[in-house]
Amino acid sequence: MLFNPAAERMPLPQLRALQNDRLRAQVAYVHARVPFYQQRLAAAGLTPAGFRGLEDLPKLGFTKKTDFRDHYPFGLFAVPEAEVARLHCSSGTTGKATVVGYTAADLAVFAELVARSLAAAGCRPGMKLQNAYGYGLFTGGLGIHYGAEKLGLTVIPVSGGSTDRQLQLLQDFRPEILCATPSYAQVLAEEIERRGLDLGAINLQYAVLGAEPWTEAIRQQVQAGLRVAATNIYGLSEIMGPGVSQEDVDERGTGSYVWEDHFYPEIVDRLTGEPLPHGAPGVLVLSTLTKQALPILRYWTGDITHLSYEHSGKRTHVKMGPIRGRADDMLIIRGVNFFPTQIEDLLQHAEHLSPCYQVVATRRGRLDEVAVHVEVAAALWQALGLGAPGAAPGPPPDALVRVQGALAKKIKDNIGLSMAVHLVGPGQLPRSEGGKLNRVQDLRHL
Repeated sequence: MLFNPAAERMPLPQLRALQNDRLRAQVAYVHARVPFYQQRLAAAGLTPAGFRGLEDLPKLGFTKKTDFRDHYPFGLFAVPEAEVARLHCSSGTTGKATVVGYTAADLAVFAELVARSLAAAGCRPGMKLQNAYGYGLFTGGLGIHYGAEKLGLTVIPVSGGSTDRQLQLLQDFRPEILCATPSYAQVLAEEIERRGLDLGAINLQYAVLGAEPWTEAIRQQVQAGLRVAATNIYGLSEIMGPGVSQEDVDERGTGSYVWEDHFYPEIVDRLTGEPLPHGAPGVLVLSTLTKQALPILRYWTGDITHLSYEHSGKRTHVKMGPIRGRADDMLIIRGVNFFPTQIEDLLQHAEHLSPCYQVVATRRGRLDEVAVHVEVAAALWQALGLGAPGAAPGPPPDALVRVQGALAKKIKDNIGLSMAVHLVGPGQLPRSEGGKLNRVQDLRHL
């Protein structure tokens, strides 16, 4: 389903002309209202009158999360505080949050793009949506909420966590749609199996998952455990929130449509910042084209992906591939560049293992070491009698040794690292409580 066919199927020449017009207007807007961008444009030798559009955009530097902290709380805003209809923020690792604001017009665009995304995910007016994203200062809960209402859905605003309550409402209210982080959808699927709940009493058809990178292995687990079609929704608070891009339910695994009439995407080299051609992996950089309260030019997302127009043609907008990791999450272990999500890719085809894992990097003397802890599939764990009450501890059974060795070899062959593999029982690794789940512990500097 296309929520806005005129926008989603706009011919590319017309879309490019629209982007150029909107980008020139956005540049003039920030030059008149935001000192930060006045200085950036001057440093690049650009003026609003001389700015030609998309071809001049790479001349500007990047806007980064540190710029938000340096101008905390409202120094990047382009409107007076009285014109800001809503504020959101994310927690800051240095004690200062990343603060974002919206005018009433911004919120209308936000709702329209989330509605567009939910429609692409398979949602239809009249369905019920259980929203397990956190409400409050996080953009996910309210962002999904108002977009769902815009589409004509009935919203069940549960917020994150409270697994008992989530499962009860899934059975009592029988929503067709679940919105959550991928890791929390895994938790719900595991709890349904553990409690022996009847999936026939649960009416879910679609899961719209986002806020953290995930892989096909997690998709398959969630789809099997909840009997849903699971799609990825992408966004970040600095640009808007959820709904910057979205997978189509009929094109799962082929990337997410970026709503190019409101955001212009680029891919740049992680080290040099130079633009890369379509198809090449690099850091996703986004510019807003229509924002009023907080317009942002060339925001360095830190997310590693690629762009492509090689898709079915249901929509004309560009697709971004799955997030392969974050530029700042990349680990360099003994000279090898390693993204933890590479482990997820390998687990997708690893027999007898679940997609639940944790990577731990440590340092012994001057040597970096990395280990991966992976949960064994429940069927094998039970077949070996390891989950039985009073099971005697001891060396791992031969079957586990073989599984362990096979994964270590696969990691070495595909990633190029000798990595210690530790197998643990089902449910022994950290689980999401509704928010984002950190699967990496870098302890090298402790």
